[in-house]
Amino acid sequence: MIRFATPDDALEIQAIYAPIVAETTISFEIQPPTVDEVRRRIKTVSVSHPWLVDERDGQIVGYAYAGYHRQRPAYRWTAETTVYVGESHRGGGVGRGLYEALIKRLRRQGFRTAVAGIALPNPDSIRLHENMGFRPVGVFSNSGFKMGRWIDTSWWQLDLQELSIPPTVPAPPI
Repeated sequence: MIRFATPDDALEIQAIYAPIVAETTISFEIQPPTVDEVRRRIKTVSVSHPWLVDERDGQIVGYAYAGYHRQRPAYRWTAETTVYVGESHRGGGVGRGLYEALIKRLRRQGFRTAVAGIALPNPDSIRLHENMGFRPVGVFSNSGFKMGRWIDTSWWQLDLQELSIPPTVPAPPI
């Protein structure tokens, strides 16, 4: 069941994210956020963008959310997307289901573009983004340093709807 995340989901979300931060270069965070910090992030993001979880048999197995790409007002039609899946549920369609639900909600809200950054190498994430219709738009070389090495970031874009002039300001998450 895919549903909106609540602050009460912070413990399970943090449990999925902490090993990704601590053990991989997929996230550019260095220290895993605390449960309280994840709770704060859910509350902050959910005001303007969707934060979703996939819950199966009472357990959160993955999550996805969108947020501001940049803070300046002219960027408000672009949402930066993120999806993470618990290790034991990867490869089973959880990421795709979350992304489909996230994209649907972003379209309903009135966002024009979704973007995603992928730390390289990450063939699974590239495959997911390609399958969702994202297209590569560039690579920032050596854009992060973690675990003793420089890491490139690949950037991807998905057009969510046709351009309109003037555009309608995106609505709150629905």
